[in-house]
Amino acid sequence: MGLTFRGNTRLFSNINLNIREGDFYFLTGLSGAGKSTLLKAYLHGHCPHRWQRFSFWRRPKTNDKQRLAWLRRKMGIIFQDFRLLPHLTALENVALPLKVRGIDQQKATGQAQDLLAWVGLEHVMNQYPATLSGGQQQRVAITRSIMGRPALLLADEPTGNVDEEAAEKIMHLFEELHKTGTTIVLATHNRSLAKEFNHPEIFLKKGQAFLLNKKPRSQEGGI
Repeated sequence: MGLTFRGNTRLFSNINLNIREGDFYFLTGLSGAGKSTLLKAYLHGHCPHRWQRFSFWRRPKTNDKQRLAWLRRKMGIIFQDFRLLPHLTALENVALPLKVRGIDQQKATGQAQDLLAWVGLEHVMNQYPATLSGGQQQRVAITRSIMGRPALLLADEPTGNVDEEAAEKIMHLFEELHKTGTTIVLATHNRSLAKEFNHPEIFLKKGQAFLLNKKPRSQEGGI
C-alpha cells in the first residue's frame, strides 16, 4: 500500500507497518527519506484508505473525525519545532496535558515540577519558551509529551537539539516509559541510537520501509 498527498506526489509505496502494543521502534533514513512525513501522516490521519496505518487500538465505531480525536488523546507527540505555547512558562506548558484531562491543578503542577527537575530544568521552570535555549525547549517539549504516560509516543528527532549527556538521559527516560507499557516510535537521523539501545529499526529508503535488527518485545492484545 502507498501514501499519496501533496498534489499527485507519491511519497511511499509498499509501506505496511505493524506496530503492536508495547513495541519500541527507531524510524531512520537519510535526510528527506520521509521520517517526519510518515509520523505526521499518522498523526493527522492523511489518506486512511490508501495506506496501512500502524495502529494497535480497538477503536470505537465512530466517524473518522471522532476516531482521530479519540486516538490523539492516547498519544504523546514530540515535534522538531517544539510547539511550546509562548504565553505559558515551561512549568505551565508541561502541566497543561494533565490539566486538560481534568487533573487537579496542584497535582498536575507537582508532577510537572518533578519531571522537569529530573531532566535538569528545575532552574528554568518559571521561564517562558522565548528565554530558553533550543536544547532547553526540546527537553520541555519532551517532558510535556510524556506527562500522563501516553499509550503511544511519536517522537520526531527528540535528541537532535541537545548535547550528548542530555541525549543519553532523554533516551533512558524513554526506556523507563517503555517499561511501563508505552509504545514508542522514535524518528532519528542517528542510527547508532538503534544499535546502542538495541531496539528494532524501520529504515526508510526510496519510499519503502525495511525492518532491521531483532524483533521487538511485544505484548499481545490492544488498548
